[in-house]
Amino acid sequence: MVSDLDKYQINIKDLHLIAEIGINHNGNLDIAKDLITNAKNAGFHSVKFQKRTIEEVYSKEQLEKPRESPWGKTQKEQKEGLEFGKDEYDEINKFCKTIGINWFASAWDIKSLEFLDKYDLNFNKIASAMVVDLNFAKEVAKKNKYTFISTGMCTIQDIDNVVEIFKNENCKFELMHCVSTYPAKTQDLNLQTINSLKQRYKCKVGYSGHENGVVVSSSAVLYGINSLERHITLDRTMYGSDQSASIEYNGMINLVHNIKKIMIARGEEKLGHVSPEELIVANKLRSHIKK
Repeated sequence: MVSDLDKYQINIKDLHLIAEIGINHNGNLDIAKDLITNAKNAGFHSVKFQKRTIEEVYSKEQLEKPRESPWGKTQKEQKEGLEFGKDEYDEINKFCKTIGINWFASAWDIKSLEFLDKYDLNFNKIASAMVVDLNFAKEVAKKNKYTFISTGMCTIQDIDNVVEIFKNENCKFELMHCVSTYPAKTQDLNLQTINSLKQRYKCKVGYSGHENGVVVSSSAVLYGINSLERHITLDRTMYGSDQSASIEYNGMINLVHNIKKIMIARGEEKLGHVSPEELIVANKLRSHIKK
């Protein structure tokens, strides 16, 4: 059965939909594959992971601190349990090619950035936390690969600095409006910032959402975003700090459905236009009016 949306054959390829798996796979390759499959089936164009070299990102003191997790009782055991290595990424690379979906990852250190080079990915990503590491940003920009840059936790000066680096390196980039709380409160999202980013930096702008539900992310389409990123999960009650700010498969389906509906409703400017359907109604409801 063809739905009202299907008959319009809306093409959402101009809006890059990114399913942020991050570390929601909990170190389990089967979970990662299920998430990739869900993203593909829901209509997303890319999936994204996070890559860290544990000893580079965290100090020895941090890693030795206690933390209860499925993998042990220290921060180090928890971090290592969540981190994929070469074998897992080799399989992810193969799996994504097989089912036909892009994948990339946000590196959190230079070694991880170089590790990802071997996969010849189409995109790089600078996470909000990494924007202020200008030496890292320069290394990313030198790769001359289209880069998504999240702006959560960033001042105007922070954004100015990273944009200057990418412009100096002639590396194509896209800023992503983002609020880095998990989950983010609706009143903190300030979607009008999308327009501010466009006006100040004269670049493409996306939205990386950490809020509950899909209403706000769907609405961001009305601000002319170029990309939309949402964390995804198999189950929001699973172990992990990002799970509660993620959407499950039904949420992904609803998000894509809503986006298509909004794109249809946005339509085009037709001031004073009366459709043939309206004309029929007008003739009926205005029949009593003497001309």
